[in-house]
Amino acid sequence: MGVHPGEGRLIAQPQAVPLAQSLDLLQQKIGIHFRDPGLLLEAVTHSSFANESPHLSPRDNERLEYLGDAVLQLITAEYLYKHHPGASEGELTQTRSAMVNTNTLAQLAEELDLGSYLYLGKGIAKGGGRNLKSLLANGFEAVLGAMFLDAGYDAAYHYYLNRYRSLPSPARDENFKGRLQQVAQERFGETPFYDSEGARVGNHREYTSVVFAGAEPLGTGHGASKQESEQDAARAALDKLVGTAGTPAAAKAPKAPRERARRAPRPRAGTAAAAAAAAVAPSEAEVIALVPEPEPGMKPTDGLAAPEPRSRQFGEPLE
Repeated sequence: MGVHPGEGRLIAQPQAVPLAQSLDLLQQKIGIHFRDPGLLLEAVTHSSFANESPHLSPRDNERLEYLGDAVLQLITAEYLYKHHPGASEGELTQTRSAMVNTNTLAQLAEELDLGSYLYLGKGIAKGGGRNLKSLLANGFEAVLGAMFLDAGYDAAYHYYLNRYRSLPSPARDENFKGRLQQVAQERFGETPFYDSEGARVGNHREYTSVVFAGAEPLGTGHGASKQESEQDAARAALDKLVGTAGTPAAAKAPKAPRERARRAPRPRAGTAAAAAAAAVAPSEAEVIALVPEPEPGMKPTDGLAAPEPRSRQFGEPLE
């Protein structure tokens, strides 16, 4: 897969700008010598720098970020499909989300020290932009997109998976998209999809995402990156649907307080009723006392919570 030799040049239309010495070092860290050095320059150029210094790097990395995001989705989907043959669609989607979330990509970028090589505008650089997770994640996607154009799909595939496996521990974040995936499939039989748009706000770019399951919108979110806005939209949708977006999937929701049942009169000592009550185990007596008396016309099962659904986990390590 990938593009034909030389096609990347036609698509990206790179500028004939020699790489700085720092980017030569970045190429060594990546382990790929770019045939088209303009692609790597474009991949590390933030829009703030392109606006301030168009004579040095006129093209920002947003288009390569878009391409890298699509390539990354394909890489992880292919890998999980091949290596987890028993997993359901929901499980595959949830695992892929964990592999490509902002925290994971930012951690991969930090392993490269990518922040040191980014071309940023003065304001963002002074404001700590080189350590901003969303900016690092976007930069990593842009570099992957440039790698895909310059060296092809196989190079991008093996580079990403090798870097991912080398992480000391996969990064975790609030995976609202993964939880919404499960809720939407259970309730509507639909897989959620996102409509995202970016807009310039001053020197920054802000994204707005709307999540759908079918024709109806479920939630709207905002963020500094497309990933953040989609997570925010999924969180809003979960709040609307189940009201538990802030509860991690692995944690149990707190139990609602139960109404205390009216105590029956205590039997007098020495009677047959007292002897029968004494024979009941303490734990069983507590259970009986916590069950409220049914109202007239109620069925015995009315008011009881349905068992919490549990997702099946596949234990095969990512190899």
